[in-house]
Amino acid sequence: MHAYRTHSCADLTKANEGDTVRLSGWVHRIRDHGGVLFIDLRDHYGMTQLLCDPDSPVFSEVEKLRSEFCIRIDGNVKARDASLINPKLPTGEVEVYIRDVEVLGGAGELPLMVFGDQEYPEETRLKYRFLDLRREKMQRNMTLRSDVVSSIRKRMWDDNFREYQTPIITASSPEGARDFLVPSRLHPGKFYALPQAPQQFKQLLMVSGFDKYFQIAPCFRDEDPRADRSPTDFYQLDLEMSFVEQQDVFDVIQPVIQGVFEEFGGGRKVDTVWEQISYRDAALWYGTDKPDLRNPIKMQDVSEHFRESGFAIFAKLLEQDGTEIRAIPAPTGGSRKFCDRMNAFAQKEGLPGMGYIFWRDQGQGMEAAGPLAKNIGPERTEAIREQLGLGVGDAAFFLGGKASAFERVAGKARTTIGDELGLTDQDRFAFAWIVDFPMYEADEETGKIDFSHNPFSMPQGGMAALENDPLNVLGYQYDLACNGYELVSGAIRNHQPEIMFKAFELAGYGADEVRKRFGGMVNAFQYGAPPHGGCAAGIDRIVMLLADEANIREVILFPMNQRAEDLMMSAPSEPLPDQLMELGLRVIPQD
Repeated sequence: MHAYRTHSCADLTKANEGDTVRLSGWVHRIRDHGGVLFIDLRDHYGMTQLLCDPDSPVFSEVEKLRSEFCIRIDGNVKARDASLINPKLPTGEVEVYIRDVEVLGGAGELPLMVFGDQEYPEETRLKYRFLDLRREKMQRNMTLRSDVVSSIRKRMWDDNFREYQTPIITASSPEGARDFLVPSRLHPGKFYALPQAPQQFKQLLMVSGFDKYFQIAPCFRDEDPRADRSPTDFYQLDLEMSFVEQQDVFDVIQPVIQGVFEEFGGGRKVDTVWEQISYRDAALWYGTDKPDLRNPIKMQDVSEHFRESGFAIFAKLLEQDGTEIRAIPAPTGGSRKFCDRMNAFAQKEGLPGMGYIFWRDQGQGMEAAGPLAKNIGPERTEAIREQLGLGVGDAAFFLGGKASAFERVAGKARTTIGDELGLTDQDRFAFAWIVDFPMYEADEETGKIDFSHNPFSMPQGGMAALENDPLNVLGYQYDLACNGYELVSGAIRNHQPEIMFKAFELAGYGADEVRKRFGGMVNAFQYGAPPHGGCAAGIDRIVMLLADEANIREVILFPMNQRAEDLMMSAPSEPLPDQLMELGLRVIPQD
């Protein structure tokens, strides 16, 4: 007999009745029924009920067991009485009568219980993550993650991609976040960087003639944490292809992502037609570049209806350059109570409020109600209703000013309206490509031009486009949004050195600095670089959506907390003096 087990805790069925078996696992729960002990024994695969009464030769030892003891038992398989069968368990028709027991690992007083659904502070869960991971939900989430990664790999290999590993210790690269720097012992005063993404290396692979690359790549970014973002590291499906255009990348990645969501989505509907929406339209319609298309609401510009109108606040706003009035339709939201609630929502978000109009049936026809309706009059109100396609029982909310000042709140309001009115289809995965991103953006205070997205993207129109206003230049850049999250980001790359130098020049990087920072890639592009492009899909976010979790830490084995601390391993920690001396470093105390 094997030293620890003949079966897992999910294997035994009625066919094993009478067998002598050996099981190992953790004591999940103990129940004392009048001197007869019932123990649920748990391992990674499932649960088996154990039975021990005073006639067992090891009854006194079994009485000493406590939750989360790791044990090995020998026993006989017995069929349960029909009235005691547990249909929820694969092993629910049987139980094992304990003949022998060995404690493989005792357990002290538990800081959190594995059995049950009790909620614990995140700090406790992360400090004792090894216990937290024993819980059924966490075991399920991490198994899902492993299965998703395996499925992605198979789908990529089936499409004739090969997996290559790129360096972890490399040079700093501007990817939109802070680097994690690694001091060099052999080169005092110099630093490596952990890669924010394998961006340069995968492009160099295309120059090297490998044509189709992918990798489940670790990426490291010193970022502020969010519910959908790790503050230190994450994994992505990274891919690149040669001799492709934007649509070719879409055609390759869609079957992979769509297939994974169909395979692991638990029967939820998965959109098969992925709309392509320009960045400008996404901002206008949804207030975000990662819209949740399960919500059918589209915002619209209604500025013309308020220009020189009786509503002085909006009329005066529109006299300023760059301002607009935007409407958020709210089908079925036509009650004063709901409108007041949304007005209060806007105030909580830091705005003075949100104007509104709602339409009601007064018995002799439809009437527009609300302060805005009274101020602008029936003709303008009717024109707004017709533009938005609304009717009796519906409402519309209005925000005005420069889009940059109110767009974020407008997007949140759209989401809130969709959720509260039951308009958002919760049982669906809705995808959309966001395309035509601006290459550059200007700092509102200094006016300085910088890259707004990936600096290695090819500008639409090539060199000719860079001769005009940088703020009008669009890039071959694209994101895939799903249910309000960015899942994929990518671009067709800038593979022509003269265009690259010009693109960086507009963002304030001189040719010498470009050669210094990206010398390997610039040099490679002098020797027959092919047109190429690709993308990266966030593994953590994909699994988060599939697991129906709102926090990314629920699908990462050993995540950091909100302050980028590993409470279990006590990281970050202070280095030893000898370590600093060897690296030629000195820590300056912070005031």
